[in-house]
Amino acid sequence: MQGWRVEMEDAHTAVVGLPHGLADWSFFAVYDGHAGSRVANYCSGHLLEHILSGGADFGSSPCSVEGVKDGIRSGFLNIDEYMRSFSDLRQGLDRSGSTAVCVLLSPSHLYFINCGDSRAVLCRDSSVGFSTQDHKPNLPREKERIQKAGGSVMIQRVNGSLAVSRALGDYDYKCVDGKGPTEQLVSPEPEVCVLERAGDGDEFIVLACDGIWDVMSNEDVCEFVRSRLQVCEDLEKICNAVVDTCLHKGSRDNMSVVLVCLPGAPKVSEEALKKEEELDKYLETRVQDLLGSCGESGLPDLVTVLRSIASENIPNLPPGGGLASKRSVIEAIYNKLNPHREEEGACAGGEEEAVESEEGGGCTAAHLLQALRHFRINHRGQYRSVLEDTLASYRLHDAEGEDAEGGHQDENRPASPPSPPLSPTFTRHYGAGGRLRGDHARHRQTTPPHALTRSPFPNDRA
Repeated sequence: MQGWRVEMEDAHTAVVGLPHGLADWSFFAVYDGHAGSRVANYCSGHLLEHILSGGADFGSSPCSVEGVKDGIRSGFLNIDEYMRSFSDLRQGLDRSGSTAVCVLLSPSHLYFINCGDSRAVLCRDSSVGFSTQDHKPNLPREKERIQKAGGSVMIQRVNGSLAVSRALGDYDYKCVDGKGPTEQLVSPEPEVCVLERAGDGDEFIVLACDGIWDVMSNEDVCEFVRSRLQVCEDLEKICNAVVDTCLHKGSRDNMSVVLVCLPGAPKVSEEALKKEEELDKYLETRVQDLLGSCGESGLPDLVTVLRSIASENIPNLPPGGGLASKRSVIEAIYNKLNPHREEEGACAGGEEEAVESEEGGGCTAAHLLQALRHFRINHRGQYRSVLEDTLASYRLHDAEGEDAEGGHQDENRPASPPSPPLSPTFTRHYGAGGRLRGDHARHRQTTPPHALTRSPFPNDRA
């Protein structure tokens, strides 16, 4: 999902059954681009081929495991060096970079690969069995490398600017003379962790960018996904639920999720379905009661309804998701019962801001804050001067009186900043969906139609 950001800079990869005789291997990845989508998009289409072309022995012996790790590392370093030759990146016309979090599945092992602050989490035996570590500049080993390269860590950022200490691209931070590629301010070297597969104990893997992890913990995501798998077979809908829940919890970043279900993943449960139905009926009753109890003041808006319901002790809310995961249900009920509603109460996103706000202007405040954020992004270094000039022009415009409205604008007056979007952009971006039937997997994506591919694992879903 693009969310509140001006551009969608995320990308992802999902390949079930690899080439070169590796039909029983699979590869999934999420890329969180920054300062543009150039690097993220290229990596989504070519990182796997760089890994496979590294000459690694993709076998199952202990020596082969180390060889695969070396091949993964070489693939990252090679693609980073290869992209450096692109004219737009070489000349500084594009300064984008990207994190990468991946999982390579073999019949016997899980290879977790991380470069940056996107994250992978394995749910094993009903809890978090493993998670990758975010590469942040304030980590001791990362900070030491940055300082040895002549940089500094300020406000938890590389040279006070970049929030990740490892990434692909970002060549402005990889030009220290006398230092190798893994010794630069920002390193393209991935951290690779290998786990043996645990059969039915392994339930699912979630790969996601920091737009998800900013508002949900590892435990929250695992609990929420487990609860959704017990009431829904469609992995695409579950990914939708994760993204929507994070949006309603206040995430303002791009959001991408890849969900890989393994043999031990929870199955749909009649008991869970019954509880879910009872919860939805309870929420419908509460919305009806709130709309029916209004007096002369008229029907309450959606924000008021949400605030009222949030103050109650509601049973059986989805674990990890809470009321935010039911925002769309409440909104649908409200819209059904109040078809002539005013739009002012229906702003999307930031449920916590709307529900927890002490004043009635929660949506307006959120819009104003987002407008200022986008204004600062669009004008970067000249933020203060442009803001001062713009405010001065507004005061001059007001002083001219109402007659000036609609008149010809002075060409010498600074242009007003572009108006940012006042609602999130619901461009879906996730990689998951469907359920394996026998030895086939249905993989759904947002732009291309679904494709049927051969599954390496008869009981896996991807």
